[in-house]
Amino acid sequence: MIEKIINIIPQKLACFVEKHLKKIPYVQNKVNKEIDGVMKDLETSLKPYKDTFQSNTCLPKTPLEKDDILNQILEMNTREEDKWKKGYASGAVYHGNQEHIEFLNQVYAATSQMNPLHSDLWPSASKFEAEIIAMTATMLSSKKTDDPICGTVTSGGTESILLAMKTYRDFARAKKNIKKPELIVPVTAHAAFDKACQYFNIKMQHIRVNEYFQADISRVKKAVNKNTIAIVGSAPSFPHGTIDPIEEMSAIALEHNIGFHTDACLGGFVLPFAEKLGFDVPVFDFRLKGVTSMSADTHKYGYAAKGTSVIMYRGEELRHFQYYTATDWPGGLYFSPTFAGSRPGALSAACWASLLSIGEKGYLTATQKIMDTANKIRQEICDIPELYILGKPLWVIAFASKKLNIYRVLDEMSQKGWSLNGLHKPSCVHIAITLLHTREGVCQRFIDDLKQAVEKVKMTRDTKKGMAPVYGMAATLPARGIVSDILKKYLDIYYKAK
Repeated sequence: MIEKIINIIPQKLACFVEKHLKKIPYVQNKVNKEIDGVMKDLETSLKPYKDTFQSNTCLPKTPLEKDDILNQILEMNTREEDKWKKGYASGAVYHGNQEHIEFLNQVYAATSQMNPLHSDLWPSASKFEAEIIAMTATMLSSKKTDDPICGTVTSGGTESILLAMKTYRDFARAKKNIKKPELIVPVTAHAAFDKACQYFNIKMQHIRVNEYFQADISRVKKAVNKNTIAIVGSAPSFPHGTIDPIEEMSAIALEHNIGFHTDACLGGFVLPFAEKLGFDVPVFDFRLKGVTSMSADTHKYGYAAKGTSVIMYRGEELRHFQYYTATDWPGGLYFSPTFAGSRPGALSAACWASLLSIGEKGYLTATQKIMDTANKIRQEICDIPELYILGKPLWVIAFASKKLNIYRVLDEMSQKGWSLNGLHKPSCVHIAITLLHTREGVCQRFIDDLKQAVEKVKMTRDTKKGMAPVYGMAATLPARGIVSDILKKYLDIYYKAK
């Protein structure tokens, strides 16, 4: 009901109307009832073990047998492995080779007690993390710039982005006396930038994209003002796999003496090797004088275990604004490079081991396989009349339809075992090609299943089952409060023990 009302009015007014309508008890109850209906379907998929394993809501009176605990974990793991081991997931698991996984597990087991906070006990942590930064910086062209490129290891892309934005805020406050910081970010940039603005009280200037889903340069130029602390570009963006015009954007930043961040979380360990292999890759890294920071995820296409990323800066002065130090605490001198205090050093050890065990040759081979597979999938999608590809992607391929409900196609693919990403604004679906997709038969299976899914949707009427209604509502509602409520309810279910 509330959706019908707010769908026919402009977005700003819709937000106002939604906010006040939800204050009316009848309307709030109606909204809650509709959300609960959606949540009931989602809870089934999120909590499949409710009736299989005992729920533990308090500590057991006596310790459980370790073998019994391990058996439970292994049984759940076995059930879940099929969802990614066959290569039917978009992104998520980027390497997947069992020998590589076991090697990283061995490294983790050997270093499981390591904590970089106590570098006096584990000086090896310093070696691992310093060399991870050095190797990544060299890969991203630190050897072709006179400025020292430095950085830190983080827990993932989101922390890398949060730290960089916090750093720019504090640098601008100290060096330029900017008290009302603003950030210029394309609408296609990762949501972590919005999170950073919310956490650190930075005003977000969202920039529209052009027909190729790249940041609109003319709008970037107009958005710069005296409070701008940085501009952001993606290489590539998560939704559509397109690379923003980093060279032009960073030149604007350089002209105005403000920061520029290249978010290469997704592409940092693909693009340098794709360029060496001869693919059309625009310059996006520290070779550009205007690029002052970069994020790259070692736990994606760097093929490390989940839980590591790298944030890099042009010069140590900028990095100093990321660090935290406490000099007057009764507990002693305290300092940490990232948000966490204690950190799992075993993840850094596994990351270091992954980079060394794969080497440049390994990354070149992996990238060639991924690009070849992506080319085939891209060409085959183009041959499906009902679908079209968004932008000019390399290996993260978003596709949409002007004739069909693309979210119903997504549901059909889910029924066939695929885990793809549903996106909106515009409504589309994407697949991020990984090494698992390069295995024999997986690529052709994807194309065959996609063609069948399209034909099925063409032949059947719309249904209220599956994720299509949820994605459809999220894509069309101008006021975002209801969508936000659904997401919060989903997180509530995630933390529901029974």
